[in-house]
Amino acid sequence: MNNVASSSDCPTAVESASLRRISDDQDAVSPVIATVLLLAITVMLSSMVFIMMQESFNNVEKQPPRASISTRSLDNGYHVVKFTSLGQHLDPNHLMFQVISPDGQCPYVEACEGFASDADVYGRIGSNVTFFDRDAGFTVSEGDYFVIDSQGLGSDSGNWTFRLFYTKTNTQVAKVILPSIS
Repeated sequence: MNNVASSSDCPTAVESASLRRISDDQDAVSPVIATVLLLAITVMLSSMVFIMMQESFNNVEKQPPRASISTRSLDNGYHVVKFTSLGQHLDPNHLMFQVISPDGQCPYVEACEGFASDADVYGRIGSNVTFFDRDAGFTVSEGDYFVIDSQGLGSDSGNWTFRLFYTKTNTQVAKVILPSIS
């Protein structure tokens, strides 16, 4: 067994001086400052990635709103059109209704077309068309309903159409033929 160390295992005089100089160097960055700098760089990089990706988070495409509605005719000359299912809550400011006669004419033009949020429609008892928001959250959701004075509008014959259109997405939400009132 040879206990002689090879020349590659022992540091040379120049290497020893360099190691001593590095370990005694007072100008080096302290570990605390180095940690803070690394954290700051990490936060900045993650913020930059978030800002670059934020645009893709805002452009989530939603399906156009669709609804199932039920229609009931009442003996007193009114129709009740109720939302039985609705995929998403809708803004009443953008939900337009139309009561369309078979010939396209309406004796009361203001009453045959409007928005659910109109002052003479939203929760207004006695109007030709009234929208009732059951949860009073100023949104259109399941269970909300329209009441149509079909006798007053002349739409009690059974061949008028009630149509709902959402202006935010330019899509028809629902359409139904109003049954005759006997």
